[in-house]
Parts: sequence; structure tokens; C-alpha cells
Amino acid sequence: QVQLVESGGGLVQAGGSLRLSCAASGRTFSNYAMGWFRQAPGKEREFVAAINWNGRLTLAADSVKGRFTISRDNGKNTVYLQMNSLNPEDTAVYYCAASQSSYGSRSSAGYPYWGQGTQVTVSS
Repeated sequence: QVQLVESGGGLVQAGGSLRLSCAASGRTFSNYAMGWFRQAPGKEREFVAAINWNGRLTLAADSVKGRFTISRDNGKNTVYLQMNSLNPEDTAVYYCAASQSSYGSRSSAGYPYWGQGTQVTVSS
């Protein structure tokens, strides 16, 4: 059974930075793509970023391009989301997701495994 555990969320002022981590277990981490999604209150879950199995290909939502960076360390079975220049619109619960494919997808349907989420709150 794949398990994903996120950490690194918290409260930050606008313009600040946070780094989220997601530790994976239960299968060979390096074979599969990983993604980050977020869900703000009253809104649907939305794609944030994805990374392929070896870290060489990434996808990012237009709303976070140039501010957020996804990366992975296959030796540590961990995927990261570095978030810079945060603004209040980034406030949401952030979810780590694991794909069944080697290449990432913008659709949540491509990820059968999900973490419990970590809250990110950006104050103005």
C-alpha cells in the first residue's frame, strides 16, 4: 500500500516562502511520477505541479510558474514543493499525489494515491 505523508505547511506572510515535503513508502518511488495539488475553501481541487520519474520533466500550473518549483530526491523517496513569493491566493490545503505512470499529469484522475494534506495559509 502506498503511503504519502506531507509536511512543511504553516502560516507565512505575503511574499514569504515555504517548502513542502512528501515522504513516500510502499513501492519503488523512483519508478513513478509525483504531483502536488491544492484545494482552497469552497473551491475544487486544482493542479499545482508534477514531476516525472527521474525529475527531468516538470509541469506547473500557470498560476504558480516562476514562483513554485517541484523537485524530488529518489534516494530519500521524497518529493518537494518550493514555494516562493507567496500571496493570499495560495492559501489552501496542499496534497501530494502519486501516479501509476512514469510521467506526470495535470489531471487528478492520473493519481490513485493521495496524502492527507498540509495547510498553507498566507496572510496579507
